[in-house]
Amino acid sequence: MSHPHPELSGPPPLPQGALRVTPLGGLGEIGRNMTVFEYGGKLLIVDCGVLFPEEAQPGVDLILPDFSSIRDRLDDVVGVVLTHAHEDHIGGVPYLLKESGDIPLVGSKLTLALVEAKLAEHRIRPYSLQVAEGDVEQIGPFECRFVAVNHSIPDAMAVAIKTPAGTVFHTGDFKMDQLPLDNRLTDLATISELGKAGIDLLLSDSTNAEVPGFVTSEREITPVLDRVFGRAKGRIIVASFASHVHRVQQVCDVAAAHGRKVALVGRSMVRNMAVARDLGYLKVPADLIIDLKEIDDLPEDKVVLMCTGSQGEPMAALSRMANRDHQVRITGEDTVILASSLIPGNENAVNRVINGLTRWGATVVHKGNAMVHVSGHAAAGELLYFFNLAKPRNFMPVHGEWRHLRAAADLAIKTGVPKDRVVIAEDGVTVDLIDGVARITGKVDAGYVYVDGTSVGSVTEASLKDRRILGDEGFVSVFVAVSADTGGIVTGPVITARGFGLDDQTLEQAKPLIVTALADAAAEGIGDTHQLQQLVRRSVGRWVSNTTRRRPMILPVVVEV
Repeated sequence: MSHPHPELSGPPPLPQGALRVTPLGGLGEIGRNMTVFEYGGKLLIVDCGVLFPEEAQPGVDLILPDFSSIRDRLDDVVGVVLTHAHEDHIGGVPYLLKESGDIPLVGSKLTLALVEAKLAEHRIRPYSLQVAEGDVEQIGPFECRFVAVNHSIPDAMAVAIKTPAGTVFHTGDFKMDQLPLDNRLTDLATISELGKAGIDLLLSDSTNAEVPGFVTSEREITPVLDRVFGRAKGRIIVASFASHVHRVQQVCDVAAAHGRKVALVGRSMVRNMAVARDLGYLKVPADLIIDLKEIDDLPEDKVVLMCTGSQGEPMAALSRMANRDHQVRITGEDTVILASSLIPGNENAVNRVINGLTRWGATVVHKGNAMVHVSGHAAAGELLYFFNLAKPRNFMPVHGEWRHLRAAADLAIKTGVPKDRVVIAEDGVTVDLIDGVARITGKVDAGYVYVDGTSVGSVTEASLKDRRILGDEGFVSVFVAVSADTGGIVTGPVITARGFGLDDQTLEQAKPLIVTALADAAAEGIGDTHQLQQLVRRSVGRWVSNTTRRRPMILPVVVEV
């Protein structure tokens, strides 16, 4: 079993007849999925998703894969294959196409429709190639065969990529629900056929590799929702991912059975469900869906709100309801259902939302106290079954944190994959398939690229550190005007503090230190304002540290007059 080391350098030139696999996201994390395949001087990309920020990344809206390693080669990209339409697989597409708008997008009907609706908001009209399970398309030097897989969104597909170097099978996100809501099963027959023909390298979803057994069927959720709806006395608010068509379908079915109308809340929810309904993936009676404005005209026990915010996202509808920052006001008669599983890292945000909703009296139903969600990712039992069908010669786990990748690797070894043919990589690590053997050969840049409002990439780790300091420690600003002739103080020092906990009277104690430091500088003939600002920063910093044991951001301003 091989794994990367920090000392890895850039990869060597790809030998003729070899295939290079470079994950730019999705390894060691849940999100930002993007993998680049290179053969014969051409590149094929599978997925281009986003990662959602954590508390330690204040002000960040989205985190993108790092395109820097392929930025000079975008003309060599023959296509972007999208396995399904979840944000962690398609969210980065608009930002990639802004760099090169003529890259073809390849995906299923629903996947492309949801991507195109997203791209329309960015004023991008892509070239797209619609495919279905069973189709085989030659995309540059890559022969791509598309295979139906079951997931928590319709129309998900895996892709078998065949080149003269060998066949790679990329599962995308998948599970093996034997009773899916849309009756579209994971195509085990084709996977077995590919396994018999020979899969040289398997890249498999690893998210649930630590979970024993098999994932419960989506159909098991409907009776639970029915019981919750039957007990609810007032409004029912259901939070889910904006692309979870299956869950919205179940909510609509149960709402109709209980005589309730459904209002969609949240821009992405309204957009995605309109697309799904137009294409026939969401089947609801014509009069079931109402506008949010109409809910006040109905009794509260006849209303269901289907909204975004199941992960505690600050600006999503449910978080704003919990914070009393939404037109929908939570009351003691409301029942709130969080119909999704927690993405690792979002626990604190979701718990804050649950506590906020509970504070206003709502009954909150979530996966911890009722089975209102099942995972869209194969558990260990399903992965073992799948590995035995696929019979890969080499294995590389993807889509998971480190513990998930390691657990999937262990499962693959148990099914007969030789230990020295299992590659645990991380983002940026290049894996070359040469003469049927997959080995790590180097590493390219694959850091976080932050989206902050309209800014892409301008936020750095250093600026995030500054934001964390401001949030945790506050800041102290100092203004002083000095004479250009003598260096003596003309005005100030004026000290202002925010988020720091010291009153103005206490801050006065720092002024003599500043005056002394500037007087000493003037006596030594130091007149450069930048040097004077550093003197002020050090003087105030020492005083603050000795007085409070705190380390706020100190912003000195020294001007000459």
